[in-house]
Amino acid sequence: MKGFVIMLMSVWSNLWFTPDQLGQQYFERGEFIQAAEAFHDPLWQGSAWYRAGEFAKAAQAFARRDSAEAYYNQGNAWLMHGDYTAAIVSYEHALEKHPDWKQAVENRAIAVTRAKMAEAKGGEMGNQLLGADKVVFDKQSKNSGQDTETSGRKTLSDQEIQALWLRKVQTNPADFLKAKFAYQQASRAEGDKQ
Repeated sequence: MKGFVIMLMSVWSNLWFTPDQLGQQYFERGEFIQAAEAFHDPLWQGSAWYRAGEFAKAAQAFARRDSAEAYYNQGNAWLMHGDYTAAIVSYEHALEKHPDWKQAVENRAIAVTRAKMAEAKGGEMGNQLLGADKVVFDKQSKNSGQDTETSGRKTLSDQEIQALWLRKVQTNPADFLKAKFAYQQASRAEGDKQ
């Protein structure tokens, strides 16, 4: 019965609201995936996908518009996805349309820096597509590891281990902002020295 009521409410909402109005309702409730699926406007759809953490889908939605704002948002999505080359290209398109856009200049610099860091670290950042060609173990090593003791804690389930691993691997907006603020601080410090 409950499923029928929800379906009836969904049909009723579709009769009275445009897809973008329906998407706006989902967006305001924090139901970003449903919002992205409802929106027809590429900028709103991209924003919803971005908030849902679906950065590649967000970038694709923003790509449907040819404006400085769309390219800037597309660059942010690619940056969060870990595709720094695509982010740099998107920021450059945004700067072609709006040449003195401070945030686009700063975010492009962050993308360039992160791309260099990923290269230097062997691709240990972002989407994890880059990495070591192969793993080699040194069988001649004298250090054969360490003995570890475990406490009597309950072992983690596969889902808990996966969630823990994903929390450590996933790039999130906080990491992006941390990098951005570090870049800004370094720029200010360098400006003060000159």
